[in-house]
Amino acid sequence: MAPMDMSKYLGLFVSEASEHLESLGRELLALEKEKTRDRVDAMFRHAHSVKGMASSMGFESIAVLAHRVEDLVDSVRGDLALLSREVVDALFAAADALSAQVKAAAAGLPPPDSGKLLEILNAQVAALTGKAPDPTPVLDATALPAPRPPPPEAATAPRPDAPLGLPPRFAVRVRIAHTCQVPGVRAFLVHKKLSGLGTIHDLKPALEELKAGRIPEGMISLELEAQAGEAGIQQAVKNISEVELVSVKPAPPPQPAAPPAPSGAAPVPGPTGSVVGERPRDPAEVGRTVRVKTELLDYFLDAVGELMLATARIREVGKVLPAPARPPLEEAVYRLHALVKDLHDKVMSVRMTPLSVITDRLPRASRDIARRRFRDVELVITGAEIELDRAIIDDLADPLLHLLRNCIDHGIEPAEQRAEAKKPAAGRIQVAVRRQRDRVVIELEDDGRGMDAQKLKDSAIARGLLAAEAAQRMTDKEAYMLSCLPGVSTAADVSEISGRGVGMDAVKRAVESVGGTLEIESERGRGTRFTLRLPLTVAVVNLLLVQSGAEIVGLPIGKVLAVLEADHEALSRSRETPLISHGNSLLPVHVLAELLHVPPTPRKGVRPYLVMESDTGKVALAVDRLLGQEEVVLKALSRPLDLVAGLSGVTILGSGRPIFILDVPRLIAA
Repeated sequence: MAPMDMSKYLGLFVSEASEHLESLGRELLALEKEKTRDRVDAMFRHAHSVKGMASSMGFESIAVLAHRVEDLVDSVRGDLALLSREVVDALFAAADALSAQVKAAAAGLPPPDSGKLLEILNAQVAALTGKAPDPTPVLDATALPAPRPPPPEAATAPRPDAPLGLPPRFAVRVRIAHTCQVPGVRAFLVHKKLSGLGTIHDLKPALEELKAGRIPEGMISLELEAQAGEAGIQQAVKNISEVELVSVKPAPPPQPAAPPAPSGAAPVPGPTGSVVGERPRDPAEVGRTVRVKTELLDYFLDAVGELMLATARIREVGKVLPAPARPPLEEAVYRLHALVKDLHDKVMSVRMTPLSVITDRLPRASRDIARRRFRDVELVITGAEIELDRAIIDDLADPLLHLLRNCIDHGIEPAEQRAEAKKPAAGRIQVAVRRQRDRVVIELEDDGRGMDAQKLKDSAIARGLLAAEAAQRMTDKEAYMLSCLPGVSTAADVSEISGRGVGMDAVKRAVESVGGTLEIESERGRGTRFTLRLPLTVAVVNLLLVQSGAEIVGLPIGKVLAVLEADHEALSRSRETPLISHGNSLLPVHVLAELLHVPPTPRKGVRPYLVMESDTGKVALAVDRLLGQEEVVLKALSRPLDLVAGLSGVTILGSGRPIFILDVPRLIAA
């Protein structure tokens, strides 16, 4: 008999186990602040679920470690006073080790060794209970035989003239938890356990449906002929995690099967108007959800982007047709554009992911960093339910974590310094997320020592990154952005955790790479606020098209602060650097043609200047012409173009012309 292939359930196992382990970590964090029986019970359920899933899949190391976590949590359920700091630390270490083993299983790698951790857990369980923990039974999934459908005679009711002495028959109903991500595995285990007790009849849904995980409302019903009785059935089902035995009762005598309808006969209506033999549509099937691979969503988005480009191309081609032939084509193109735009919006709505995917990791990181730096920190997160494009969220995880590290390591003062400043002993860090029209704003604020603008200027000057004359013209807000230059820091010591300026340039680049902006505000002795302004999506962007020489390039509209006009010859100069007046300040001027190394167009008189942000403050960018605004589909650069400083992407105009999208701060810095 061929073994059952469990590999198709691996992705669901990894997803579900990861969710349980993240929840386990959240409960542990909450438990340190408030010890309640409900939280301990929740931790036990998460560990039990991971153990059951790992056992079903045959992952022995995960099942054994999860069982030890379950044992340790169970040891303190009766007396929460036993939940010491050492026990919590051991549980955190176990949760981390389980996560590493799940990741290894996902990659097809051998699990990391957890022998020493198991010894620690065993010793703590023995100290709390007075006895060594029991061994963990693990199901060898590779040895499971593939279930075969019951023979035809087993799926029908017994004949009226069947011999007496048959085993008792029971009607059994079980429910798989709606949170279960591998219902097919659970259903198969139910079938395997019960078929080992006797003969299964009238299985609903059918076995193939169960194996595929198609189980409306998670309900499974069947009739079982077994000598084990109700107690045996209950015992067989109770050890399967995320499965509830709804009812077991004696089954009514089976009814004779209706004779088959003659060939070609009309279907017979059932008592509710349905057709006999046709499975009625279950209300639970309406609104059901499915898991979709992110690679498939990326493909859909790329395909929709190509449709938008093709639509724009058709519109451009239609402009050269004779006037009488244009209206029908323009109407059709308008309709096509509306349909494609609607399809794009639907695909984007599926890609939208709540920020909680990354903010849920911050409390654990805050705890670990604070303990290493001997700080007491309270982290408050609001608005994490707001959604962003998954592509943006993937790029935000590391920047947010780095900002949190900086706040704890060099923003929050030690306890004695906070006492001298008459601040609460516990530092406070707040992560607030809010929606502003078509953008999402993330603010990360601490109540620490703040940043010193003058020290940042001095540090940048000492490293040759800023001229003293330019530093004098800088506002404090512009000076704080100097911390995003490589090596510029106000930290008295740069620890192994972080340092102001160590990695802040990477944070700024990551935010700007997805079309966002980073702002820093600070007040000495009061704290620092980092503000990230992000677009909802990076797939479609609004560009300002400009011409410089013979080149046409695009600049993200969100990065253009203002547009000025001036005579280049009439500009004031400082050490041969042209300066243009904007507001109450003078901005250095850069000619785009020179930055791009393209032959400039001879031009005299008034020309446009774009005010934009750079690494060292605001600058003005001189261009030859403004060509207008256009909504385009952004495409990532491939090698070797992604190595060229100053290029952030590429798109194709409706005319079929490809244009580059510029990253002006990187272009100027290069």
